[in-house]
Amino acid sequence: MHPGIVLIGLWVAWALSWLVAARWASRPTRIETTRNAAIYRMALLTGGLLLAVPAHSAWAMHLWWPGHVQAWLLVLLAAAGFAFAWWARLHLGRLWSSSVTIKPDHHIVDTGPYGLVRHPIYAGLLLAVLATVLIKGGLLGIGGGVIILAGIIVKARLEEGFLREDLGREAYDSYARRVPMLVPFLRFG
Repeated sequence: MHPGIVLIGLWVAWALSWLVAARWASRPTRIETTRNAAIYRMALLTGGLLLAVPAHSAWAMHLWWPGHVQAWLLVLLAAAGFAFAWWARLHLGRLWSSSVTIKPDHHIVDTGPYGLVRHPIYAGLLLAVLATVLIKGGLLGIGGGVIILAGIIVKARLEEGFLREDLGREAYDSYARRVPMLVPFLRFG
């Protein structure tokens, strides 16, 4: 089997399982509805569409082609990213939402993957995006990855503002000082 086909299968399996798992979430008490929500959603959609351009398309504008072994290693990297995102999703339980929300009994989760990074779902997905960009090897993939990264940062900042407001600035700031945003051991926000 070709590594590109397996990678597509991983993305489809993740997306379908993520949709099914949305049933586990509790109803929100507050949802973000500002222009910022539209910005991150549009960025994620645009980046995803760019990333979905087939690798062999003339539009892909290739810069490199990974070798067979490198492609399989990147598939494993994407699988690790999806696994990390799923670990975080399961650890968060009913507090998870696809939108920026506050749930009943919301609290700061700082254990499991949330003890490594404040946004482990996004970190895992960004790892899968990075692997996808590297497998595709084209300018459109790079552009898509950068746009997805920007959308995730906007959404993460919006979530953090919500949590600071709802759960207390001191409590959330204390967590943010201990745990990096997206990359373990790296502090840049």
